[in-house]
Amino acid sequence: MGAAAAAHLATRGLRVRVFERFGLGHDRGSSHGLTRIIRLAYFEHPSYVPLLRRAYELWRRLEQESGERLLHVTGGLDVGAAGSRVFEGARHSCEAHDLPHEILEASELARRVPAWRPEPGTMAVFQPDGGFLAPERCVRAHAAAAVRAGARIHEHEPVTAWRRSGPGIVVDTARGAYACGQLVLAAGPWIGALLPELASLMAPERQVLGWFAVRDAALFAPERFPVFVYDAPEGLLYGFPEFDVPGFKIGRYHHRHEPAAPDAVARTCDATDEAILSAPVRRYFPGAGGPLLRATVCLFTNTPDGHFIVDRHPDVPEVLVVSPCSGHGFKFSSVIGELVADLVCQGSTVHDISPFRLARFAPG
Repeated sequence: MGAAAAAHLATRGLRVRVFERFGLGHDRGSSHGLTRIIRLAYFEHPSYVPLLRRAYELWRRLEQESGERLLHVTGGLDVGAAGSRVFEGARHSCEAHDLPHEILEASELARRVPAWRPEPGTMAVFQPDGGFLAPERCVRAHAAAAVRAGARIHEHEPVTAWRRSGPGIVVDTARGAYACGQLVLAAGPWIGALLPELASLMAPERQVLGWFAVRDAALFAPERFPVFVYDAPEGLLYGFPEFDVPGFKIGRYHHRHEPAAPDAVARTCDATDEAILSAPVRRYFPGAGGPLLRATVCLFTNTPDGHFIVDRHPDVPEVLVVSPCSGHGFKFSSVIGELVADLVCQGSTVHDISPFRLARFAPG
């Protein structure tokens, strides 16, 4: 979100500084892991679909500007029993926004995607625009666009505090103090430390992704294996075709329901982590039942209702809060960058961000 906002703000002619506590494309937060799902059939709520349509347009524009492929379309599957949140929510979004889609029963899912071994009664929404983004490349492309437009990026310079000063804001970092007219906070799992008065709405959580060896790579190739979200008995699973490195990548939302301090989270995958992921691989994707080849830990930062926060600080309107995103925000970062620039430059945006306002958490 920060890199995208910097790119959009700088290209509109604003003077922009970015403070990154690590290095660009790092693996300590929520924007790494080689692949991130992007999908139009949004089971979470149909109100996200217009933002997603614009996000796709902006990712394509960034690809043209950067000369690098960032978005890979594989088609997307939203899978579950009839009546499940994922299947019914995805179907509702498709119908509400007239998205092209197909409804697949278990036998048709197995025929179309031979790597799947669906349980009887499984239903799927197939939406052809789904796919994945290459997150590290996306972050670097946005950062490069920001720098080309004149932004200054301070790597390895964590923000320690901020304060109001006259008509603007002063930002304190590990190296100094900087004055600005407006401040955008997009600190991911570190956001609570910068907003202690709102920290109860921002809960970091440890998440683990694993890559498992496949026996027939052709079955898990991007042209034959759509990205998916599956409302399974084991929990909400999500997965990807083999890409960039060997292995079928899979995760389970809210992996161990494990609260995490971002600077003290366990960064290695233990036997319990592996078992959580390997059991559904063997059950539903037996062609990928080989050993765990690699794993990575990322961080969700969850709100109480699982939706985003994009709003002005309730007491300091010069500060714009742009996170947390509850584990499903990366795909939106291109359009979030655009609407942040709208809000900073003109105080409003054509995009509907009413579902992301802080007021929804107000008592009563």
